[in-house]
Amino acid sequence: MVGILVHGDNHFILRGPQLDRAAALALVQHWSCIQIGATTPPTLDLWTIVTREFRENLEWAVTVPGDNHMSPAVAQLLAELSARGIVICDYS
Repeated sequence: MVGILVHGDNHFILRGPQLDRAAALALVQHWSCIQIGATTPPTLDLWTIVTREFRENLEWAVTVPGDNHMSPAVAQLLAELSARGIVICDYS
C-alpha cells in the first residue's frame, strides 16, 4: 500500500500499511530531522519513503500537526484523495 503522511508544510509518500496515530507521530519525529548515520527503529520498519509514485496509487492519507500550515499543493492532493473516497485521518 502507498499513502501520504502530512506534517504541517512537509509531507512524505510512504509504502506500507495505513498509519495509526502513534506510528505517524513516531515517523514524523524520526524523519523530520536529518540524522546522519541514523537507522530507522525496528518498530518503524514497516514504512519506507517512496521518491516517485503516481497520485492515483495513493490508498491512504494521514495528517499530524506541524509548526506551519499545509502547502496549497498538498491540500489540493488531499482534496483529490477525499473526492476519490479515501478517508483522510487527522491525528491532531
